[in-house]
Formats: sequence, C-alpha cells, structure tokens
Amino acid sequence: MEWELVMGLEVHIELATKTKIFCGCSTEFGGAPNTHCCPVCTGMPGTLPVLNRQVVEYAVRAGLALNCDINRYHKFDRKNYFYPDLTKAYQISQLYLPFAQNGHVDLKLKNGDTSTIRIHEIHMEEDAGKLIHSSYGDETYPDYNRCGVPLIEIVSEPDFRTTEEVIAYLTKLKSICEYLDISDCKMEEGSMRADVNLSIRPKGSDTLGTRTEMKNINSFKAIERAIAYETKRQIALVEDGGRVVQETRRWDESKAQTFAMRSKENAQDYRYFPEPDLPPVRISEEEIAYYRSICPEFAEQKAERYVSELGLSAEDAAILADSKYLAELFEGTVAICKDAAEVRYWMMTQVLYFLNERNLQPADITLAAEDFAAFVQIVKAGRINRQTGKTVFEAMFFAEAPFDLEGYIREHDLEQVDDDALITETIRALIAANPKAVEQYRSGQTKIVGFFVGQTMKQLKGKANPATVNAVLERELNQG
Repeated sequence: MEWELVMGLEVHIELATKTKIFCGCSTEFGGAPNTHCCPVCTGMPGTLPVLNRQVVEYAVRAGLALNCDINRYHKFDRKNYFYPDLTKAYQISQLYLPFAQNGHVDLKLKNGDTSTIRIHEIHMEEDAGKLIHSSYGDETYPDYNRCGVPLIEIVSEPDFRTTEEVIAYLTKLKSICEYLDISDCKMEEGSMRADVNLSIRPKGSDTLGTRTEMKNINSFKAIERAIAYETKRQIALVEDGGRVVQETRRWDESKAQTFAMRSKENAQDYRYFPEPDLPPVRISEEEIAYYRSICPEFAEQKAERYVSELGLSAEDAAILADSKYLAELFEGTVAICKDAAEVRYWMMTQVLYFLNERNLQPADITLAAEDFAAFVQIVKAGRINRQTGKTVFEAMFFAEAPFDLEGYIREHDLEQVDDDALITETIRALIAANPKAVEQYRSGQTKIVGFFVGQTMKQLKGKANPATVNAVLERELNQG
C-alpha cells in the first residue's frame, strides 16, 4: 500500500524582549542557574503578574507578517499541569481567545513548486524552566531562569505532506522573525523549537490517521531525521497489523529514534480556565495600522530587488536575502564600496563557506561592513590578488578585535607583485628549466600553461598579478 504523510507543526518562538512577559526579570540567555527569576515568575503565593506591553507589540507584528486576522480583544488562560520545571503548576497561555487566527504562509520549494500552509492560530504564553540532568543519571537540577520568558506559539493546520515543506516553512518563519527583530531564533539556544504532529494514511484517503507528537526538536537536521524515523515506524507498525497510539514522543538525536514519553493530552486534561489575575487585552485600529506601517522588507522582496537592481542571479539573491544578518552585511558593504558583484563573490565563496565549516549561524558574524568594503576596494585596486585575498579575508572574518587591514597586509608582505620585469625574469627562468613542457605547449598541448602559472605564482609567493602572469606567459611561450 502507498502511504501519505500528514503533518502539522506547533512552533515556539522566544521573543527578544529585555524582560519577561509578566515580571521585570532578565530574559538574557545563560547566566548562573536560578539567577534570572523572582517570586512572580516562580509563582510564589501572593504575587501578581503584570503584562509586558512589548510582548503584545512583538506578537501582533508577527501575526500581521503571517497574514493572520488580529483579534482586537483577546485574553489569557491558565493551563494547569504539574512538571518539575513549572514551579506554580500552571502556565499562563491563550486558549479560548488567542490574539491571532486564520493566517497562512506561502512557500516556494527548491524544485519550483509552491504550497500554502494555513495557520490555525498564534497565541502568547510564558515559557517553563528547564531540567539539567546529571551525567550520572541519578540527579536532576531545576533551572528556573527561563520561567516566564515570553513565547508565541504558531499552530499550523495539518497541511504538510513532505519534509521539504516543513523545512521551507520553518526557514521562512525564522527569516520573518529575524527581519521583524522580535527574536534571534537561535535553535541551539532554544529560541525556536518545533513540535511535529505526524500521522499516516492511505494515499488518496481524506481521513486523518492517529497522530503522534514529537516535542521540542531544536535543529533542522534533527527534524528531518525525526520525521523520517517516525514515518517508517508508523508504516511498519500499521502494516504489521498494529495501530498507532496517540502519544507524545521524544526524539533522541544520539540514537536517531523516537521514544514514548506520555499519552497525548487533550485540552480538557489541562483544565483550562480564564486567568483571574490578568485583564483582557484590547488592540486599537490605530495600533494595528501603525504595526503594519513599520513592517520591514522581507526576504522575498529583498531577493527580487537584488535581481532587478543589483544584477544578482535569483539563486544567489535568495540565499543572501534569506537571513537578515547576511542581507545587512551585504547591503551595508555594497553601499560603501559600490560593487555588488565583488561583494557577492566574497559572500558566496567565503562567508557562507566559513559559516558552514565552523557550524556558525549568520547571527554570529562579527565582520563590519566598513572593514568588508575596505577589503573589496583593496582587491579591486589590485593591491592584493584574489588568492592572497582569501587568506586576508579569513583573518579578517575571524578577528576578535578590530582588524587592522592595512597593517595585516604590510606585516605579512602580501602586496601584489605587478612588476613586469620581475615576472618576465621569473617566467624566462622557468621556461629555460622546463624545455619539455615548452615543447608540449608549442605542439598544441596548451593546457600545460597551467603548470607555468602555478610555478610562477609559487616562485613569487602567490603575490603575482594573475593577469600580468598570463600575458607574459603568452608572450614568452609563443616566441622562438
């Protein structure tokens, strides 16, 4: 039997406010355990929450960017459950009247296909703490620093049919939130986490199968692997005569398997009721209009502009525009040096290579546009060639302190050699020392010129002007 995969996502985004959603504690990542918390976010008796207005602003801006209807009147509810990382045994969330509903995200996949993912709702809530498990396996330490950090939870409809759609959707959510400047979406720090609800059904059927939920997966690679494993597990189970149980499962990256955690709860299991300590929230038409007016240019619009105004290919433009941090570096550098093609070259060949090689995120880039532009201008002026430039660029990209570009080039004697007499002398010596290679060239094996180019660059420590080297070689090899 041929099976169809059906998935829906619940994506948690930590908002980048300085303080928590209901108190004044810091939201900064890290810090010694239990130092970013107070009686309010740990739920001590007699304390009262006060809503952080900036959380509402960030949430509404996200809702508008995701094409949602914004409810002008919404309120908070208590979600009751006991878990060691939730000190007050309830979480303040939104069930009955969330702030945003009925949105959608349009996706363009790598093969050119398009799809639309509907968003059921987006609601605000507070985060729970985390548990640090002893490496010996017999002790667990609660850290409540994350308690009360503001979240939005983006709940999709079950519209995903492929893993590619899931990754494209998450990539777009990440990009939108970065451009809105409401979250850094660092999955490795838990700023963006995804729960994957997954079921299978016979291809062509309209009936949804029994779903499982895989909780808090925090990397794209892990999500891909978890979907592949859980799909195979459910198909094998059903084809062997078993049935899928509705449950929450944990993805174990080291074992590349999912494991049952608990039966999947329904809303009634959490005994939701209206939060008694917080009044309803009202959003005015004027506020909605203002938030629309400050909506930034997103990745798709930037990519189109890069193609039409800067002459980039559609593929390169999409890559550079996808991340706010890459786009800012690219645009800032081009604004100074006025050479989009040269900046694109170094972005695509070096910046992206370093990010991938060192497993870094675009948000980790410390290179300033001013330094990047100065480097491009030095290369364009012919003071260093591109091969030497790669060495210089790497040193500049990973510099921890302000980088002295001129000093580095001077200290390492990297100025390009463009002395026609010196290059001619070097090439003539190589021709005299390699008569067989010269004979091969003159008999029509012109590819041998690459040997002479390489040897010339080696003799001149990689600093020779490649254009001058090629011109002198052509002249000298064709004499006699």
